[in-house]
Amino acid sequence: MRSIKPRHLRRRPFTRYLSTSSPIQPPHVTPITSLLIANRGEIALRINKTAERLGIKTTTLYTDPDATSQHASCSKYSIGLGAANGYLDGERIVRLAKQHGIQALHPGYGFLSENSAFAKKCEEEGIVFVGPPAQAMADMGDKARSKEIMTKAGVPCVPGYHGSEQGEAELLNYAKEIQFPVLLKSVKGGGGKGMRIVMEESEFLQQLKSARAEARASFGEGGEVMLVEKYIVRPRHVEVQVFADKHGNCVALGERDCSVQRRHQKILEESPAPDLDDVTRLDLWEKARTAALAVGYVGAGTVEFILDKDTGDFYFMEMNTRLQVEHPVSEMVTGTDLVEWQFRVAAGERLPLTQKDIIHRIEERGAAIEARIYAESPEKGFIPDSGKLVHLKTPKTNEDVRIDAGFVEGDTVTEAYDGMIAKLIVRGRDRETAIRKMELALREYEVVGLSTNIEFLKRLCRSPAFIEGDVETGFIEKWKEELFDPVVIKPEVYVQAALGISASRPTEVVEPHGETLGFGSSSSERKFSFKSLDPLDQKEGEIVDVSITQKGNNLFDAQVTRKGEDAQVFENLVSSPVLSSEKASLVTFFPHTRIETTIIQDPNNDNKITIFQHGAKTELSLVSPTWYEKALGLKEVTASVAAPMPCKILKNEVKEGDKVTRGAPLVVIESMKMETVIRSPQDGVIKKLAHKEGDKCKAGTVLVVFEEEDAAE
Repeated sequence: MRSIKPRHLRRRPFTRYLSTSSPIQPPHVTPITSLLIANRGEIALRINKTAERLGIKTTTLYTDPDATSQHASCSKYSIGLGAANGYLDGERIVRLAKQHGIQALHPGYGFLSENSAFAKKCEEEGIVFVGPPAQAMADMGDKARSKEIMTKAGVPCVPGYHGSEQGEAELLNYAKEIQFPVLLKSVKGGGGKGMRIVMEESEFLQQLKSARAEARASFGEGGEVMLVEKYIVRPRHVEVQVFADKHGNCVALGERDCSVQRRHQKILEESPAPDLDDVTRLDLWEKARTAALAVGYVGAGTVEFILDKDTGDFYFMEMNTRLQVEHPVSEMVTGTDLVEWQFRVAAGERLPLTQKDIIHRIEERGAAIEARIYAESPEKGFIPDSGKLVHLKTPKTNEDVRIDAGFVEGDTVTEAYDGMIAKLIVRGRDRETAIRKMELALREYEVVGLSTNIEFLKRLCRSPAFIEGDVETGFIEKWKEELFDPVVIKPEVYVQAALGISASRPTEVVEPHGETLGFGSSSSERKFSFKSLDPLDQKEGEIVDVSITQKGNNLFDAQVTRKGEDAQVFENLVSSPVLSSEKASLVTFFPHTRIETTIIQDPNNDNKITIFQHGAKTELSLVSPTWYEKALGLKEVTASVAAPMPCKILKNEVKEGDKVTRGAPLVVIESMKMETVIRSPQDGVIKKLAHKEGDKCKAGTVLVVFEEEDAAE
């Protein structure tokens, strides 16, 4: 094993090259002419794009939830699979390929991409599987078996138990021998599914049951078989992209740092890895190539390592026997199309580049970063979300800014699958430039209709620790106070919101919002009340009053009033609105600045307003006047907890009558194959549990009802 050298070493040209080949009988080259893409979303679109460029006829698959998806219509030929789990029906997919006379099959990533039985079935049926041989996949796909192979090959592995004794008591004993903290993960694991960190003995059995349930749901039979490994307290996740052909050549296309994660799933990936000296870098590449060659690997693969920040040692973690979600990062820094490489290697061709060529390209092309755009709410514990993309505006793309997406405006992100909306990939001449370009591109993104992690990603790009390259897998937890620092919504945001609504709603139809100020006041003066919906707003829930007075054509005065503060007055604002359905674009000249704003009204909730201004997103609620609520007998239900997304109830952690404190676990739900704990927003007494284990709920369904404060007392 190697140690990481001191920080801030100046990068220099590599002084040696890695060997890339071994003698082998050359295979016959048979070009691929027709392809079945056995996946969905952005990766299906990505594969189709390269296939079409190479003149390969493609056929896509779709399920009922994906019937109107982009990937279902990207090819002239598309086959329906029915139920949401259709992408996992390997027997049927192979039959369809045979039935339609399709020569080759690309599994993408996820689903059946690492299923060795599926790869073997393709081989047996004479279908070219665009991926590694079934045996290599089986060897590396079994996490315990892969550790044995790597140990024999001289690749260092994390201390742990990888055996067949799977009883709860036996696994607990092994965990004690290894010493806590330990990491539990499925032998079929990937993507953070079925993985748990266990800090102490008392929580081991509960975490084991939870990990097994999640792994079984994600990977099917056998997913519940667990590895127990020593948990490295300050780890970095660094992986090497390898590629091998049928002629015995194997190259490393650089490494990627994937340390910034949540729920053991990557958020940002970058190449080259920061704060890594060239000796360690080349040693990682060499160990990755050794791992691939040890199992007779062919095609694209990723060898993942854990780097211990405290000791500088690195260990083999696992090999992903497929194309990775983050493969565009490696493409950016090597100037390659790895999907094209997959097709060429599957056809029997040699690798297009040598290791020497790749090193030269990496030295020339700078740094690249990928950000995963997820439907989730980081401010609420990264809880997943789903829904319709009511409004979607994306950054402008060029040779240094790339977007791989599976959705367009109007599409629905369903809870049936992973919630990744898109991947944003940028390249710069160095890491610092790439980070700045990433933040600028993120500021161009506008998404309305569901929660996303875009605002969080912007804050991440501004984090001094991230800019410095001081990353580890616990980065978000370590810097959470900085990353979730309270925000203050500027008065100009409220003014622009009021001007936008005022322009889009004529006075005669705006009631109860925007009513005139009362008897004898000018009809040109209108009043609005807003409430911030931003969980990071220091004054979330506080009512902010805004009055707008029109003095002439596109000429306004505005006043913003917050409780306990002096009113802020803006005079002689020149504002020019451009209106369209459920959307207003404003350019307003304030006394010392020009502000351009986009305002989107949620078509499913007239009172919810989303504002994009100065590259930031703000969500407000338009508050009805008190007289209006009283007239209709409206009452806001606050003494309850609702499902944040469509979900299945896995477990109620409390009983009716229990006293709970703020933050206590109430209900465990499952959505997008991920378990999420719903915690109490307040101290109180549980009055009612609305659902039992196994129930399926829609978003917004009440799960827990609290006693009213008077009753609780």
